[in-house]
Amino acid sequence: MRERREPLPTRVDLLPELPPDYDRVLREGLRSLGIALERGQRQAVDDHVRLLLAWTEAINLTGIRDPADVAREHVLDSLAALPLLQRGRFGRLLDLGSGGGFPGLPLAVALPGSRALLVESIGKKARFLETAVAAIGLSDRVRIAAARAESLAASAQHRAHWPLVVARAIAPLRELAELALPLLSPGGALIAWKRFPVDSEIDRAKEAIRMLGGGAVRTNGVPVAGLEDHVLLTIEKVGPTSREFPRDPAERRHHPL
Repeated sequence: MRERREPLPTRVDLLPELPPDYDRVLREGLRSLGIALERGQRQAVDDHVRLLLAWTEAINLTGIRDPADVAREHVLDSLAALPLLQRGRFGRLLDLGSGGGFPGLPLAVALPGSRALLVESIGKKARFLETAVAAIGLSDRVRIAAARAESLAASAQHRAHWPLVVARAIAPLRELAELALPLLSPGGALIAWKRFPVDSEIDRAKEAIRMLGGGAVRTNGVPVAGLEDHVLLTIEKVGPTSREFPRDPAERRHHPL
C-alpha cells in the first residue's frame, strides 16, 4: 500500500524558525547591497524561505537545502537587482520562470508599491507560489500565471505590456531574449541573472537581441561575498518585436537566432 503523504504546509507559524547562520548571511549581504528592509519586509522574506524549505522536502523546488546558502544564493542574489529597479522606478514586473519565487517574490516584497506577475509553467511550482504569496500577505498585488511565455506573448493582455521582465537562470541569453522581449513595452527592460564568464554568451546573443528590438547589453556585478561570479545583464527594449516571435520551443532549439 502506498504511504499517504502529509499535506504540504500553508501556514508559516507552524514551521521551524530559521537558524542564526541564515540571519547572519542575510544581514551581511543586505549591508553589502546597501538595502535596509523594514521589519515586515524582512519577515515576509524569511517566511517565504521557511515555506520553500518545507515544500522542497516533497517537490524539490531548489537543490539548495542549507538555510544560509538559501539566504545567499536565492534571496541576496534576487535582491541584487533592487538598486537598479529603484533607479528606474519600475511599478510592475513579470518574473519569467519563477520556480520557487526568485527573483520576483523578494523584489515584490522590497518594492511595496509594485505589482508582480510570477510566471511558472510547472503546476506544482505554481501551487507553491500561490501558497507563498498568500502566506506572506501579498495576494493583493502579486499574481501567479501557470503558463508558458509563448502563450503570454500571444495574448494582447501581456504582449508589449510589461515595463520590466526579470529572469533567473532559465535559458541562454539569445533564447531568453526571444521569450522576454515580446512581453516588454517600449522603453522597458529585461534583467537576466547570469554568471561570469558571460562575454561569449552575450556575443552569441547580440544579433538576436537586435532582431527582437533590444538594445545594448549592460552588465552589473553583485557585491555580495560568495556571489562574486554573479552578474546582472540589462537589455532595454528600443524597437518593436515582430509577431513571429517567440517561436515554439522546437523551432527555437533547431533554428536558434
